[in-house]
Amino acid sequence: MSTRSGPRRSRLFAAAVAAAAVALLATACSSGGGSPSSGVTTISYFTFSAAPSHLGDLNKIVAAFEKANPDIKVDVSSADYADYFTKLSTEIAAGTAPDTFELDYQDFVNYAASGALLDLGSGSGSGASFDAAAYTPTSVSAFAYGGKQMGLPESFSDVLLFYNEKLFNQAHIPYPTASWTWADEMAAAKKLTDKSAGVWGLFQPVTFNEFYKALAQAGGQFFNASKTKATFNSPAGVAAAEWLLSKPGTTMPTLAQIGNTPNFDTNLFTSGKLAMWINGNWQFTGLQHVPFGWNVIVEPGDTTKASAVFLNGVAVSAQTPHAAAAEKWISFLSSSEVSVQTRVNSAWELPPVSNTSLEASYLKATPPANRQAVFSAMTAPSYAPVIQQENQMSDDINNALTDAAEGSMSVQAALNQAATQVDALLAP
Repeated sequence: MSTRSGPRRSRLFAAAVAAAAVALLATACSSGGGSPSSGVTTISYFTFSAAPSHLGDLNKIVAAFEKANPDIKVDVSSADYADYFTKLSTEIAAGTAPDTFELDYQDFVNYAASGALLDLGSGSGSGASFDAAAYTPTSVSAFAYGGKQMGLPESFSDVLLFYNEKLFNQAHIPYPTASWTWADEMAAAKKLTDKSAGVWGLFQPVTFNEFYKALAQAGGQFFNASKTKATFNSPAGVAAAEWLLSKPGTTMPTLAQIGNTPNFDTNLFTSGKLAMWINGNWQFTGLQHVPFGWNVIVEPGDTTKASAVFLNGVAVSAQTPHAAAAEKWISFLSSSEVSVQTRVNSAWELPPVSNTSLEASYLKATPPANRQAVFSAMTAPSYAPVIQQENQMSDDINNALTDAAEGSMSVQAALNQAATQVDALLAP
């Protein structure tokens, strides 16, 4: 799939559904249960990332958890990503929320703000606990909200710079290094581009997702500190937009040539016609048998490093009557050795655990040789800016980039217009 085009689309968390969810928290009961006489508590878990390819892997983790906790049973249900959040919101509003469920980072913020999630540090778990040190610091802090730990990081993926070693060798250009900047990347891309041969130097989509990351790489901020005003129309924002817009027609095909062709960039890279490609580590499996050598590095920045990182987390419903069991389950699911090994062995998304020795087999697998870059990118993460009207905000940025690309507005004017639109979305 193209960079962040499918599994990480932002959704609008409907305000009416959130309000209904909050209203029901005090009286609603969970879908989990259990027989008091049997001494076994059954908790429910709702997932999107396991469906459909990794349900068997999830069942292995469930079996290990139940063996270690014979007084707890986990009832798994799943839905495809496209339907998952509609179903989850509906169940929360109806008072039938699953005890535990999966969230991606963008949605987590909205669900936490709505009051739908249990504060894991509130003591409501009656002795259940999680070890914050088990996770990378940036990933566990991403699932805190309002000073409270409202979820645990479950898995991550991030964006890297892929490169075709054969094309670099043919052009007698040294491979990219961790010290590269935008300037180094562009200089190599121009040398590697051979339009007559259909070979392109560097492909990076011109989208909202790429813009907020490039903004961070240029040292800019998307919002002010209080998140009441857009600041992406700063000089750093202009530099970020100009960086993205410098590539179409220069080091990659024009936006008109690309059009809406599915997997355009993937096909270009796998056919050996693209020297450098900005994309995610989820592409590794599909590149195992391409007829050329390739590798990855942490993506270069301008004034600083910043890598787009996408997180999934697991949370406990504020409605659950089984907080202790629920917290034990999400802790096991997100950080246990069984869970880590199962994910690594099945090429499921990686858990962001601090003990990377648990993921040694992943690091040893090739290609690419530099899988360490996947973990190194986590040290300077760029997370998506999140507001309730997420879809509208991304549309405003994409429209601004399109206007600037078409020349109907200057980059500064287009970003100023988008900033005004986003400020209106932020207004109370």
